Amino acid sequence: MVMRSCDIEFIKELVNILEMNNSELSETIVLRNGNWDSLAVLSTISLIDELYNVTVPGKQLMECSTIGDIITLIQKAQQ
Repeated sequence: MVMRSCDIEFIKELVNILEMNNSELSETIVLRNGNWDSLAVLSTISLIDELYNVTVPGKQLMECSTIGDIITLIQKAQQ
């Protein structure tokens, strides 16, 4: 997967939503049950809309297990 500048910004913002350490910035970050809850999903939907101007379904977002999975979902929504 080719990282775009908006993807890097997305990862930075998502790490904040998930209350994770910024040194962990990577598309391979695993979404953990403790911090990947319904509030995080709603915040992520809003972030995706803001950065990419697309909407992704919450159910599909909840099924993602890594940040890379979310970026793939976003890319599919942009097509």
